[in-house]
Amino acid sequence: MKFDLDGKICLVTGGSRGIGFEIARSLLAEKARVIICGRKADSLEKAKEALSAPENLMTVQAHIGKPEEVDRLFETIDKTYGRLDILINNVGMNLITPGIADLDPGLWQKIMDTNLGGTFLVSRKAAFMMRAQTRGKIVTISSVAATKASPGMGIYGIAKAGIEMMTKVLASELAPFNIQVNAVAPAMVRTKFSEPFWSNAELLAHITKTIPMGRIAEIEDVVKPVLFLASEGSSYITGQTLMVDGGSTAI
Repeated sequence: MKFDLDGKICLVTGGSRGIGFEIARSLLAEKARVIICGRKADSLEKAKEALSAPENLMTVQAHIGKPEEVDRLFETIDKTYGRLDILINNVGMNLITPGIADLDPGLWQKIMDTNLGGTFLVSRKAAFMMRAQTRGKIVTISSVAATKASPGMGIYGIAKAGIEMMTKVLASELAPFNIQVNAVAPAMVRTKFSEPFWSNAELLAHITKTIPMGRIAEIEDVVKPVLFLASEGSSYITGQTLMVDGGSTAI
């Protein structure tokens, strides 16, 4: 499957591991020029070595929850390429949390700042740059937890619900500038990020019972829908969240 992304300038936040890493790998395979950012220099270096595309890959150490680091990230992109065609908002944090009544406010803030606040900061800068270009694509990784309350994932789900509304608001604001803004909402994906859930056989069995396709998602199940929404094939799709859930929200 080809997505015609040759020469596109793409930023993948949290691109040093997991879903973000595989998205970056696939974008490079499509001959896009990719910037990945992350908090840890060693993780970025390992990702750079593994991706083996020095001519089309740039890494930038940046914490997307810190406005000054996001500003520096976009200054680097502007100085290097002068434009940004595609933003993939991939950074996320999911910690198993107690119910809201028992939740420490500091934990609430940490999860909200990473998932919702960071996505806002990066999307804001990308929208500003893309608006001047009168073109662009923004794709954000959401979750079925945004629409379906899940034990231990309440605050994460609230943050992702905010991301889905941000997707609609940005789509409405940016549509006159030929910018499409969408999200992809997976169910459980087999990554290191979600390992505390799928590595528990009893919990995994419980989860798969709620999925008509009878399995959790693999990373590739998420990557291809993301690339579709980043491609010209989705030029008349905006403000949408694509459920990638094996049918779990259909029942």
